[in-house]
Amino acid sequence: MRYDWMDAYLLSKRAVTKDLQPEWNWIRYKIGDKMFAAILLDDQNEPYYINLKLEPAEGEFLRGQYADIIPGYYADKRCWNSVMPDGAVPDELLRGLLDKSYRLVLKSFSKKRQREILGLSVCGADCSVCYCRDQCEGCNAACGRVFHMQAGKVCPIYACCVNKHRYATCGECPDMPCERWRSERDPSYSEEQFEASLRERVDNLKGM
Repeated sequence: MRYDWMDAYLLSKRAVTKDLQPEWNWIRYKIGDKMFAAILLDDQNEPYYINLKLEPAEGEFLRGQYADIIPGYYADKRCWNSVMPDGAVPDELLRGLLDKSYRLVLKSFSKKRQREILGLSVCGADCSVCYCRDQCEGCNAACGRVFHMQAGKVCPIYACCVNKHRYATCGECPDMPCERWRSERDPSYSEEQFEASLRERVDNLKGM
């Protein structure tokens, strides 16, 4: 297979797991418990298709543009597409299609479940490694009523993202990171620490 970068690329995405479905001999890549990409192997364990999911209109368009993209093999042909593993589809295009498949399947979950799967708060913070995890159950579990807010109050970032705009995370907002992020900065952070935290959270959300 000419796309020898694919396995490492997909496993670098947040919350992705892979397994081998022995009956089909497919290497499956999943987000949550749902497959978003697969490498289909023959009897000699050589790839013969790469399956990925797209919006129906985009899949139909691309199949008209590239002979090496066909309707999904052994899959719902409205949404799934098969790419020849040694074909002429450009690497950058395939990366983009895999990104879209990942996001499409992730968005099939509820917004709250998306955050749980990703292990991120709405602002991209990873609560599992937060220094406050011993005194806070986390943004998602607390529905934004995190430990540093007054009793019963919701974090303004959570309120804006989830309650006002109905986003899964701030990664869906064109204004990320907005001034609200800066107004809610951790006062214990130095300017350098805050900027590093800001970059990390943005990277977490953009990497989805």
